[in-house]
Amino acid sequence: MTAQIRNAPSGFLDLSSKSFVQQALFVVAGTLVLALASKLSVPMIPVPITMQTFAVTMIGALYGWRLGTLTVLAWFGEAMLGLPVLAGGSSGLTPFVGPTAGYLVSFPIMVALVGFMTEKGINGHRPVGSFLLHLSANALGLTLGWAWLAGLLGAEKAWIAGVAPFILGAVVKSALAAAVLKVVALRAEASK
Repeated sequence: MTAQIRNAPSGFLDLSSKSFVQQALFVVAGTLVLALASKLSVPMIPVPITMQTFAVTMIGALYGWRLGTLTVLAWFGEAMLGLPVLAGGSSGLTPFVGPTAGYLVSFPIMVALVGFMTEKGINGHRPVGSFLLHLSANALGLTLGWAWLAGLLGAEKAWIAGVAPFILGAVVKSALAAAVLKVVALRAEASK
């Protein structure tokens, strides 16, 4: 009998049917994807533009809410241990209390939201729903990021520096996520 995460609902990849070792390897692979997405960055002050939110929502859709959340938390653990896996190669505790803290706090919530709703049928088979789901998750991330940043800079400055520059990117990343998931769905159907 293989060890599995008990009763773990599956994401698009149906990882709950995999062994514990295979699931652990997916978690490690997911943290690597998140680290790489953090490296794809446009430096801005106080919050850089990265592909992190795209990776977070895709991991939610592909892994499911439980394994996706575990992956994001493992990535945070790597950062807290000093591995340079966050935007700009940052690590340690500082990013979790600095200007980016609200965005980081939103990531486990975003991955859980997308994973849960994907498991409920909003997936690559329904691209408009998938787009709206990913956009909602991005909006949640921007809202929590803004709320934290507003406490540091004030509401208006936080909007100008921490939300407005990211709106178009959220729309584009959400459309890209829906398109990628549609391709994954089509390939899965073709291989049956």
